Amino acid sequence: MKSEEQFLELIDSYFPRDHEFLKLGRGDDCAVISGSKDLCVSSDLFLEDVHFRHDYFSAEDIGYKALAVNLSDIAGMGAKPIAFTMDLMVPTDLDEEFWNKFLKSMSMLAKQNDMALAGGDLSRADKFGVSISIFGVAGGSGQFLTRGKCKPGDTLFTVGDLGLARAGLMTLEAFGAKGKEIFPSAIRAHLRPKPKVLIGSLLNAAGVRGLMDISDGLARDLPRFLGPDLGAHLTIPASSLNGNVVAFALGVNTDPVEVAVLGGEDYALLGAVAPDDLEKATSVPDMTIIGTVTESTGLIVNGKPFVATGFDHFN
Repeated sequence: MKSEEQFLELIDSYFPRDHEFLKLGRGDDCAVISGSKDLCVSSDLFLEDVHFRHDYFSAEDIGYKALAVNLSDIAGMGAKPIAFTMDLMVPTDLDEEFWNKFLKSMSMLAKQNDMALAGGDLSRADKFGVSISIFGVAGGSGQFLTRGKCKPGDTLFTVGDLGLARAGLMTLEAFGAKGKEIFPSAIRAHLRPKPKVLIGSLLNAAGVRGLMDISDGLARDLPRFLGPDLGAHLTIPASSLNGNVVAFALGVNTDPVEVAVLGGEDYALLGAVAPDDLEKATSVPDMTIIGTVTESTGLIVNGKPFVATGFDHFN
C-alpha cells in the first residue's frame, strides 16, 4: 500500500460502511452500534509466529481465522454477532495481493454471519498481527449463556471435534505445508475452524444450563466452566474421536484420548444441561454427551484421574 488512505479504501471495498447494525458507520471518531441494551463483547489477538506462521497459513486462512476465533466466543455465549472492530499491525513486506486475499476471506465470513466492520486502526509493525473486538446480542432464550452455572448431576456435552486442531497444528509444525497432505481433516480444523454460532443459539433456546467455547483445550477449559467447587467424570472412548486424531496419536505413540482432552484451538462448544432438560437439548445437531458434573473436584476421564492441564498462553 502506498498510503494509509489507499489502505482504508481497500478495506471499504470489502466492508461497506452502512449496515443495519450501525447507526453511524466508520469514518467518524467512533462508530455507533445499534443493538439491545446488553451487548456481549470479546477480543482476540492473532499474531505472526505466535498464533500462525506464513509458512503454512495462506492470506485467506489468516483473514478467516482471525475473525472465526472471535465468532466462536460469541457462539459460546449463545449469542448473535452484530459487529466487530479490527486493528492491524502492517509490515512493509506484504503486498496488495496479500491484503486483497486477507480481506476477501474475512469479509465473506462476516457476510455469512451478517456482521458489520465498525472501525479499527492501522499501524506499521515489524511483524503482522490482527486484534479484533466483537460485539453480540442475546439469542435463543434472550439471555447470555455463561460459565459457573453447573450443578452436580448435570450432563456435560460438546459440539465439535476434540483434539483435531491440536493434531493439525502439531503436524504442520513438524512437516510445514507438506503436512496438509497427511491429515487433511486435522489441518482444516486448525486453519479454518468453524464457529458454531447457529448451534450456540439453538442450545440457548433449548434451555441448557451454560455454555462456553473451547479454545485452550478441554482439560484447561472445563475447570473454568465448572467453577472451583465442582469436578467431572468424563467418558470419551477413542472410537468417538475423529479418525485423524486417532491416526495422529498412534503415529506419535500417544493415547488418542489424551490428545483429545488436552486439545487446543478446538473452537468446539462445551455445555451443561440439567437432567430435566436433556431430551430437549439433545435435539440440537452434533451434540456429544461426554460426562457428568460431580460434587468432588478434579477431572476423571475413562475412570482415571486426568492431571495434565493443557495449553497455557505464557508457556
